[in-house]
This record gives sequence, C-alpha cells and structure tokens, in this order.
Amino acid sequence: MSTFFDALETRSQDAREAAQLEALNAALAKNGMDPVSDLAALATLPVLRKSDLSARQAEQAPFGGLPVSNAAHIFQSPGPIYEPGGVSHDWWRMGRFLAACGIGAGDIVQNCFGYHLTPAGMIFENGARAVGAAVVPAGVGQTELQARAAHDIGVTAYAGTPDYLKIILEKADEMGLELKITRAAVGGGALFPSLRQYYADRGITCLQCYATADLGNVAYESEAQEGMIVDEGVIVEIVTPGTGDPVAAGEVGEVVVTSLNPDYPLIRFATGDLSAVMDGPSPCGRTNMRIKGWMGRADQTTKIKGMFVRPEQVAQLVARHDEIDRARVVASRDGEMDVMTVRIETSGSDTAAYEKSVTELLKLRGKVELVSPGGLPRDGLVIEDARNYD
Repeated sequence: MSTFFDALETRSQDAREAAQLEALNAALAKNGMDPVSDLAALATLPVLRKSDLSARQAEQAPFGGLPVSNAAHIFQSPGPIYEPGGVSHDWWRMGRFLAACGIGAGDIVQNCFGYHLTPAGMIFENGARAVGAAVVPAGVGQTELQARAAHDIGVTAYAGTPDYLKIILEKADEMGLELKITRAAVGGGALFPSLRQYYADRGITCLQCYATADLGNVAYESEAQEGMIVDEGVIVEIVTPGTGDPVAAGEVGEVVVTSLNPDYPLIRFATGDLSAVMDGPSPCGRTNMRIKGWMGRADQTTKIKGMFVRPEQVAQLVARHDEIDRARVVASRDGEMDVMTVRIETSGSDTAAYEKSVTELLKLRGKVELVSPGGLPRDGLVIEDARNYD
C-alpha cells in the first residue's frame, strides 16, 4: 500500500486554490509579470512552447533569460534545450510519486534512468532521497551487471522505463538469480496493461508517472490506478491544441502546465501532449484533480499537397468567425492526389466566406463541410490524417 507524502495531498480544494494563487503570483513576479486576482485569469496569459524556449535560449544562454536560481546542475535535452536542476528537498517533486508507489525508508531503488546530460536519473534519485530510500545509480544498459547488482545488493524497488525491468527480470532468470523487487516506479514510455500484468504476476506493483525534463513531476498514479493525480506543485490546464483556450470539462486537449517551483517557475508551459480531466477525486483519498494520462501528441502538424498545415492555423480560422465553435482539417486521398476537407462546426451558413478564410489562413484550397453545433468529436484532434499509405 502507498503512503501519503505530505498533508498537501488531502487538503480541501479551497485551501489548495488559495495556496496556488499565492504561489502563482510569486512566480509571475519572478517572471516580471503582473499578479492575477484568481486562478481563472491564468488562461489569459501567453503560452510558452518548446520552440519558444529553444529560440530564447539560442539568443541568451543557457536558460533564455528565464528566472533561475539555486541551479546545481544544467542538463541538455534534444533540441537542444537546457534545463536547470536543484539538489534541495524533492526539487522535482518526484518523492510524492515514489511514496504513492509504497517506496520509502528501508528500500533500495535501482535507478535505471539515464544520468548522462538528461535529467531523468537525477530526478528520480532526488525523489528517492526525499522518501528516505537508498539508490543504486544504475543508469541504462549492461543488463547482466544490473541483474547481478540487484541480486547482490537486495534491491527492493525499480525506477526506469516500463519495459526495461522485464529485460532485467528475464536476465536474472537466465542467470539463476533471485530478485527481491516488489515495487516499480516507471515513466518515459507507455505502460501497457499486459506489461503491468506481467509484473503483477511476479509480485511487483508497477505504477507510472507523467513527468518532463522542464517541469519535473506533473501527475502520477496511486494504488487506485484510476487516472493520474496532478502534483501539488503545478497547475494543469487542458487547452485546445494550437491555442491557450481551456476546453470544456472532460474534453481532450493539450496539457499546459504552470510550475510553481520558486527556483524555476515556468508559466503556462505547453507540453505538446494530449490528455483530459477526469471527474472527481481519486478513491485513494488524494483530493487533487486527475487527468487520464498520455493520450497522444497535440502537435498534429501535417503536410497536405506539399504544404504544412498547423493547429495554430486552424485556431486562427476559428477565431476569425465568431459563429464558429471549432474546426477540423481532414487530409485524405483521391487516387494519387491529396484532398483537404475542412469540417466547421458552426451555426452559420456562409460557406463562401469560410472557403475564403481557409485559403487565406491555411494557404490551401479545400472542401468546406458545415457541421451543426456539437457535431465534431471532442477527441483533441484539429488535424486528422486519414490517408492510407498501404
């Protein structure tokens, strides 16, 4: 059974929102931005995307002029994008997830996340320290040595990608080594139900988190395994891809995160991932908002007739006409030719005006189909590639 990391996990929503507003205004001040009167006003602030961050860092190394303090490490992720890291207590907030996995004092964690340039290894090591667990800094690869170390040391918990633990277990079986691993904290890849069941059949409880190099832990599973609970140190919004506009409750959209880390506060950072808010709190007793976990990528940029069409362009189309609720570009084929159909959910009927806007904003001619309000799927897609390349 997991344990609560701290009292923040079970506080009332009113207490949580009051504390978040105070922390948000401190983060805004550190970023040179004006304070807000409530959390809803966060949606009026600009979204920061990875491409923006990369461009800013190219102009002003290493962190693009963003306010960073107490950085003990500097990491590099693909792009390249540079991230700071701290060594203070639970700097990336990963301890909360490890506690939910039931990992704590007396445990030995074999940390199989990478330690070279990228921060994942240090993120999980910092979290293990926060819950009082010892760490084997195993990193990636050398599976035979990993199995031997796990056996000799008496490792009780694993941290790493979902699939690598299975490789270690199979290697240990091959070598005739008995392992004592009973808990696994995974991330960085998909945890398929069949793989989770494989671990369960071997007496290992495997839970997953949603974390990024820029933000640290964003959300995590508990023993309830019903969605992912948003971490107490971030504010999560679900927005229409290509915009900063929040979607209706329960709809799929892009995950935008505001980190309240006082050493590195990021305001409305767009992750590029899709998810949706789940109704109600987790049965485990933690009271914060839940999301459904990773549901695909929000960057649906698609090449049609040799031209890229981006979610931002679709958002511009919707914004141009007040009566349009949403739009969806569908790429298909007619023989060997690309076809672009723009399905517009609207109460209006001026197809010609919409066709003109499509040509001007998407830079392509396409067929316009009008759909009555509520007629488009709420699945987070604004660009659908329906072409068959078989």
